[in-house]
Amino acid sequence: MDIQTIKERISTVQGKREYLLSLLEQPNLGTLRVDVNQALEELDDLMDEFKRTIPEARNN
Repeated sequence: MDIQTIKERISTVQGKREYLLSLLEQPNLGTLRVDVNQALEELDDLMDEFKRTIPEARNN
């Protein structure tokens, strides 16, 4: 897989993060709120690792 394909997929994943954030605004989320928060934390960790691994991605 080339770097451009990876960047495109990471961009798609970043878009999913916005969806997770919108879920947190739902008043009826109940106990799923814990899972959404965990997903956000793991996604942020993944993005940080990507930026450390691919230095030119820091500007995106």
